[in-house]
Amino acid sequence: MNFKKTLWAGAALALLPGLAFAQEVAEEAAVAAPSFDEIGPYIMTTLLFLIGGFLVMWMAAGFAMLEAGLVRSKNVTTQLTKNIALFSIAGIMYWLVGFNLMYPGDGWIIAGWVGGFFNITSLEPVGLDAASATLDYASVASDFFFQLMFCATTASIVSGTLAERIKLWPFLIFVVVLTGFIYPIEASWQWGGGWLSEMGFYDFAGSTLVHAAGGFAALAGAIVLGSRIGKYKDGRVIPMPGSNLALATLGTFILWLGWFGFNGGSQLAAGTVGDITDVGRIFANTNMAASAGAVAALILTQVMYKKPDLTMVLNGALAGLVSITAGPLDPSLFGALLIGAVGGVIVVVVVPLLDKLKIDDVVGAIPVHLAAGFWGTMVVPFNSADTSFVTQFIGFAAIGIFTFVVSLVVWLILKATMGIRVSEEAEINGLDVSELGMEAYPEFAKG
Repeated sequence: MNFKKTLWAGAALALLPGLAFAQEVAEEAAVAAPSFDEIGPYIMTTLLFLIGGFLVMWMAAGFAMLEAGLVRSKNVTTQLTKNIALFSIAGIMYWLVGFNLMYPGDGWIIAGWVGGFFNITSLEPVGLDAASATLDYASVASDFFFQLMFCATTASIVSGTLAERIKLWPFLIFVVVLTGFIYPIEASWQWGGGWLSEMGFYDFAGSTLVHAAGGFAALAGAIVLGSRIGKYKDGRVIPMPGSNLALATLGTFILWLGWFGFNGGSQLAAGTVGDITDVGRIFANTNMAASAGAVAALILTQVMYKKPDLTMVLNGALAGLVSITAGPLDPSLFGALLIGAVGGVIVVVVVPLLDKLKIDDVVGAIPVHLAAGFWGTMVVPFNSADTSFVTQFIGFAAIGIFTFVVSLVVWLILKATMGIRVSEEAEINGLDVSELGMEAYPEFAKG
């Protein structure tokens, strides 16, 4: 027994240095490892960007379904091809040029106006540890992914306006310019810390920077492209019903869902009680504005035309969403209701106004994104402190003029060099035949 006790005692004495060393290592690791208070905001904001980003990505499906439902059957496949192609092009161009052009940091070519063209986006290394991470924001990968979705949305807006008569490849070339250069430059003026940001312009999630910019690019294209054959005849507007209003309605609901990521993710932080509470507030206001826009359009079309108009109701909901996007955080629920309702009214009024001007907007993107975007931008000072109507107007006008003029020049160059419009025969037979080589079905030519 004494021998065994002696053996155990010796073994314990032998292990003591190792145990002491292990304790020291554990204590050092505990000191070196950052606490959740340090890494929590980084993790939560990164997660916000990833969740918000894939919700906004789902808006691409919404645009595709909305446009497929509102164009005639003979053009549906072409429209779907445009949507998946433009989203993919945006993904490449925003990586190659756009992200760093939009967020140049200290790399401005012209300070506050034009960022750097020559830096390709790179991500963090695999297996990044907390000690090597910049914990004051979010991962570069999540930020890039989130912001890319806004860039793609801008191009989607243009697609619907120019449907049913534009050639596929000239349109996609325009998308390269829009997503790689036009959108990143104008967005850098505000979100990249450029001159509009310094002036005090306020656009929380992009009523002007995304939606109105897309509307201005679409307007320039519609002017150069002209209206569809037979749309305006003898002073009358000839209805051209879409192929499937069920798809259009589905698309609207998908866009409505995606908008929670669009506006909620633009809080750009989720690491505190205040931040995550504000995200919830943004969700509630966003939903209220959409609801009010739809109901306002429903009632107004009943009053004006003696019957509800589903397409107006769908666009009314979208206009409500665009209207609240410039300032979704500060209004009360009642304030969000008023903002969204006015957006719905704007759509019902502006759609026939465009027809009087013979500007053919197939899906109503210009009233929804440009006109409602203007309203949403200008109403911000009613709810948000330290903003002014003058600054808001200057910001909207600057982005509108820049986007419209540059887009107009690009459209005119494309028209002069390769042509942007299909032939009359191709338009009558449908773009699915002329652009994609699909078999011509007799019923398609009637639509």
